[in-house]
Amino acid sequence: MSATAKGIKTRINSLKKTEQITKAMEMVAASKLNHAQAKVLNSRPYFEILFSTISNIAASESDLSSPYLKKRDVKKSIYVVIAGDRGLAGGYNHNILKMCLSEIEAKNAVVLPIGNKAVEYFKLRNADILTESYSLAEGVGVGDCFSIAKTLCKGFRSGKYDEICVGYTNFVSVLSQTPAVLPLLPLKGYEKGSSKSTQSDILYEPSSTEAFDAIIPEYLGGVLYGCLCESRAAEQAARRTAMDSATQNAEEMIDDLSLKYNQIRQTAITNEIIEIVAGSES
Repeated sequence: MSATAKGIKTRINSLKKTEQITKAMEMVAASKLNHAQAKVLNSRPYFEILFSTISNIAASESDLSSPYLKKRDVKKSIYVVIAGDRGLAGGYNHNILKMCLSEIEAKNAVVLPIGNKAVEYFKLRNADILTESYSLAEGVGVGDCFSIAKTLCKGFRSGKYDEICVGYTNFVSVLSQTPAVLPLLPLKGYEKGSSKSTQSDILYEPSSTEAFDAIIPEYLGGVLYGCLCESRAAEQAARRTAMDSATQNAEEMIDDLSLKYNQIRQTAITNEIIEIVAGSES
């Protein structure tokens, strides 16, 4: 067997091992995707109830005054950026990080990264990072989201931040995931006379404003957890798609190399037969 044939055979064996790995990773991603989708569906009712409550409070008082509704000049912003802990997920990490960076570069902004890829990305670009405590996205739970929300609300009320946004990836379907930047504070759509507001008969004690201000940190915590669940589902969907594509590419390369290997073997066997025949005739 020639050196070329041996090299092709080695390459085929290597690709078969790679194919086994990508196939296994695809199955793992598919399993995690099912759990992530369930969390997305379970988190939505909580968010919807909080959203409805805020809308009712805003509608119950025509002169609602809250620091969370006041617009002011944006001197400093903070972005919560959610990415993954690992790669091999297609453009999942790149797309959301690039989108957030394009907005942050034009502002005086602080970053609160969630996920190892987000931490590494902004550290390499010397961004102002609030904390690296959430570098493991898989370890961030609902309690962490509420803790982050309380910190953000405290900073907003004190005037430390004039704008709060979250960058995440929206899970549309298994084949479609879209990065998005969602403004969190100040709240929009609850201004006096807003067309979205309808009069409510609910009486809040001690006042609508105090109830509104008390529920906003809970609301933000629910939004952050919802964004985290969406991002996790999007990541697993992107990884599943990427690993499926890698597996198919490996199969195609194995088929092509096998064809070349068989052609080389056939040529070598034919040459040997010709040499034997020529030797016997002489």
